[in-house]
Amino acid sequence: MSNRLIAIVGMCGAGKSDATQWFCERGWQKVYFGGVTMDELRKKGLPVTPENEKAERERLRRELGMGAFAVLLSDTIKEKLKVGNVVLDGLYSWSEYKYIYDNISSDVKLVAIIADSGLRYSRLAGRPIRPLTAEQARRRDIAEIENLEKGGPIAAADHFIDNNGDYEHFRSSVQALIDQLEN
Repeated sequence: MSNRLIAIVGMCGAGKSDATQWFCERGWQKVYFGGVTMDELRKKGLPVTPENEKAERERLRRELGMGAFAVLLSDTIKEKLKVGNVVLDGLYSWSEYKYIYDNISSDVKLVAIIADSGLRYSRLAGRPIRPLTAEQARRRDIAEIENLEKGGPIAAADHFIDNNGDYEHFRSSVQALIDQLEN
């Protein structure tokens, strides 16, 4: 059996990072799309702020196309797939998905983590790293849907995991999906 490739997709605050972490705890290798943005901000000496992140994400896609992050990470993804299962954290655009499907693996599966916007905004306000106000989160949602093709991969997901309940239910739902994917 060949190694598996999945992409965790969802809106900001839905629980993508937690889900990705649980895949990693099971031995999956992570490729973090957001790392490209952070690396670019560090290279430019810019602080990591919601505004700078948005500007950098949009700049990369304007200059390299909507599939920019998949293109920039394709060698990393291919190398990791040679040695094990891979989980992609932060695939946003439909073009990124299509690039991966066409150039890396047509067996890539999309896993959408979904949660109500009010709950996501509350989580984002309380997170210790890069917290967002409800207004910043709302603006980010709008920008990601309008400018980054984020809705496509969520709508076309192969698996949906609801994260509107308690943490343990969410974790057990992700663990059940990992079991299913590994068998």
